[in-house]
Order: sequence, then C-alpha cells, then structure tokens
Amino acid sequence: MRIIRGLAEAKAFVAGRGNLLSQEVPPHLVQEVARRSQAIFGHPYTVPEVVARILEEVRTGGDAALKDLTLRIDGIRMETLETPKEALPKAAEALPKDLRDALELSARRVTSFARASLPKSWHDPSTGLGERVVPLDRVGVYAPGGNAPYPSTVVMSVCVARAAGVREVIVCTPARDGVNPSPVVLAAAHIAGADRVFALGGAQGIAALAYGTESVPRVDKICGPGNIFVAMAKQQLFGQVGIDGVFGPTETVVVADDSADPVVVAADLLGQAEHDTLATPILLTTSDALLRRVETEVERQLPALAKKDIALAALNGQGALILLPTLEDAIEVSNLIAPEHVCLNVRDPWRWAERVRHAGALFVGAYSGEALGDYVAGPSHTLPTHGTARFASYLGADQFVKRFPVIALNAEDARRLAPIAAAIGYAEGFTAHAKSAELRAQ
Repeated sequence: MRIIRGLAEAKAFVAGRGNLLSQEVPPHLVQEVARRSQAIFGHPYTVPEVVARILEEVRTGGDAALKDLTLRIDGIRMETLETPKEALPKAAEALPKDLRDALELSARRVTSFARASLPKSWHDPSTGLGERVVPLDRVGVYAPGGNAPYPSTVVMSVCVARAAGVREVIVCTPARDGVNPSPVVLAAAHIAGADRVFALGGAQGIAALAYGTESVPRVDKICGPGNIFVAMAKQQLFGQVGIDGVFGPTETVVVADDSADPVVVAADLLGQAEHDTLATPILLTTSDALLRRVETEVERQLPALAKKDIALAALNGQGALILLPTLEDAIEVSNLIAPEHVCLNVRDPWRWAERVRHAGALFVGAYSGEALGDYVAGPSHTLPTHGTARFASYLGADQFVKRFPVIALNAEDARRLAPIAAAIGYAEGFTAHAKSAELRAQ
C-alpha cells in the first residue's frame, strides 16, 4: 500500500482518482473486451459499445436474443430462462441450519429497518395540501454471481422492496451450474420473499428487466450492484426505467487515531480489498505509529485470506495509508473522497460523526464493523460509490416508492390564490392559464 503524508498530498491523491466508470476500465480490460467482442460480435467494441449492442439485441429479439447471448457470451445453453418456483423453497430447506438462520435473521433486521425508515403519506386539512407515497408495482433486483454468489445482496434488496410495499419483485442472477443460479441465491430469494427468479446475468439481464420479453416481465425500477457491464447497462438505460444508481468497486475509508486497534483496522481494510482487484481500502490516521502497525498487520493477515491475490491487487492498486496532522483534516479528506463506507475508529466517535457529510454509510465506533453492515446490521448494503455519495443515497425504502403531491383547495383558498396565479399566467403569456385561474375567483 502506498503511504501518503500531509493534507496537500492527500488532496492530490483524491483528485487523481478519476470518475466512476473510468476507474472500472483498466487498460488490460479494454484489450480483453476488444478481443472478446471481436470473437462474439465480429467487431472489437469498447465496453459502452458492447453494452449498447447487447441492449439493442435484447430489445428487438426478446427471449431468443437472451438465449443466444447467454450461449455466445457465457457458453451456457438455456432451454428456459426462469428458475422453477418450487426450486426456491427447496433451496432454502437444503441450506445448513446455521446459514439459513443467519439469512432469516438478516432478513428480519433489514425488513424492520426499512419499515422504520419508510416515508409516509400526509395531508394538512388547513391548507388542503398533502403528499401521497405509493409503492412501485414491479421491481427488478440484480444479484451478481460472476466470482461468487451474493445471497446478502438478494436479502438486502428484496426485503427493502417488500417492506416498501412493492407488488412484485423479480430477481435476475447468472446461472452457476449451466442452468440454474446458485442454490444459496435461490434460498435467499425465497427467504426474502422474491416472486420470480431468472437465470440471467450481465447486461442482458439488465436489458431483460428494462424492456421486458416474452418471459421476463418489464419492471419499473432496477436495483442492485454488478460488474462494469451491469453498471454501464444501467447508465445507458437511465430514463427508460428507474435506476437505483450506477455502482463501482467497493471502497472503505477508516478514520483512526492512536486509540484504534491496528489488528482490527487492518482486518477492516482487508475486508474491502478481498472484494475486487479494483476495491479501494484507505486509512486516514493522525498516528504514525498506528500507520506503521497497520501496515505490518496487513502484511501479516494477508497470506491467510482465501482471496489473498485479489486483496493484494486492490491494496497495491488503490489502497493507501494516509497520515494527517489532525482529525479535522482526516474528516475533510474523507468528505472529499465521499466513499461508500466511512468507519470512525476514534475516541469520542459521535463528536466526529456530526462532521461526516458525504458517505454511503457511516459506521460509528470500533464495534460497528463494516462487515456487520454488509450482512446483518439492518440497512441495505447497496451504497453509492466512488464519490457519488456527494449526491446519492443508499438503497433505502424511499427508493421503492414514488411521491406525488395532493392539492385539495377550498373555495376561500381558490378565491385568494386565483388572482396571483392569473398575474403570473399573464406575465408568461399563458392567457388560458390566467383565465382558468380567474374562473376560480368567481
């Protein structure tokens, strides 16, 4: 991991991180995509071009295009796209008891948090104004499955949608055995309350949810993380279907002082690094001694990881140990990064929590491990990444509802407001608007 000292150097590091999607397309991937697209489509496409081609094929070709693309891209011949409904409860029953209990507890906590945070309709009779909060009809949840199955993503998306009152929840996830998705993903879908599961991955799965096909129902909104092709598909489809966000590789910023345990800090950084070679683990600290001990601990703990090669690539690629003069500086740099996770491992963490303005999620104190947030704390772990926490929020219950205002004025309000509306209408040249308002005054 690189070591950075001082506020100026730290700010330069943040400024050099680039944008969300450029971070996800390193040169070796550009070359691999060109080679693969030449073999599959007969042309050396870029990532956006590959995605656009896939979206168009699915839009015009429906089920046949989905099966053809799955065969050409993944080498899987699909007879049917939907996983039989009876496979879901069977998968749940076959889980080891400890894992099933864990997923069920996670589902209960996620559901409880989502219900507590759900926005509610309101109406003020004195003004005649209010707001209706209405759940979406149908939502599509994308669950990644390329490197490993992610049952936690299913739980933390489907349960939130269900808590918000969504009528139908569809899950798309890649096939794992040539036909069906991972059994643990199917089990999670059952536990969380999904209605249907389709063995579709990548940009073609996103396209199926957005456009609808003979088999896959068109959804109102698509949520869930994925690889560069999934992220690009969601970006290109924005405006045609609701999108929760475009997510990049995971990232964590640990803010620590000399009270922090270097063993725990190192474990938290490695917990992010093992996700992806493009993951970003960053330590911001005021203690040079802690920095050095964390560096040593990372080297000590790394060889024992099942995904040590992935973690090492992330540490060397995007990781950083940053020494800053004060915790004020550390929080300033954290806000500039606006990362997916901010972990405050400092004395009196609530004092500093109030100063965190940009974070996908905030973990306050040494006991609030980010890994607990990933699986069981309660809030969904689908969070804005790579600086988008400056303007975006996590996948909460409000992402699965829509709001519209309700205007129910009485005669007195209409007589009082109509001349004002008419004056504005005449000023804008909309005389019909003005006359319509004036009629209310009569």
